[in-house]
Amino acid sequence: MKTVNLLKALGIALCVATASSAYAQASAAMASGEMAAPATGAKSTKQADRALGRTVRRALAKTPGFNVSNVFVRARGGAVTLTGSVPVGGQIQQAADVAKGVPGVTSVTNRLTLGVQGGGGGG
Repeated sequence: MKTVNLLKALGIALCVATASSAYAQASAAMASGEMAAPATGAKSTKQADRALGRTVRRALAKTPGFNVSNVFVRARGGAVTLTGSVPVGGQIQQAADVAKGVPGVTSVTNRLTLGVQGGGGGG
């Protein structure tokens, strides 16, 4: 019986220690201004950014003659950044135009460069 009571006491002490540690961390983060949005809001924002990035990438992939294999799309709060390379100079502006036409995109930063995309293998 004493062992059961001892385990209960240890369990309670562990819960209190964990809760107070979590509270202290949250308080410190609030004081430094880190937690402006709740965790669930940050998670849904991240999911929305990823979805927007995928939508932009899909729109680029559907563009006739445009190869997205070396193009990377990053979205953050409606602002889209395009990085990577394309084989034809005209595709740099084309990519920006396509991205701007995607619903939800508020701005486009185009960091695409002209580069040769690797084809087949060497011998």
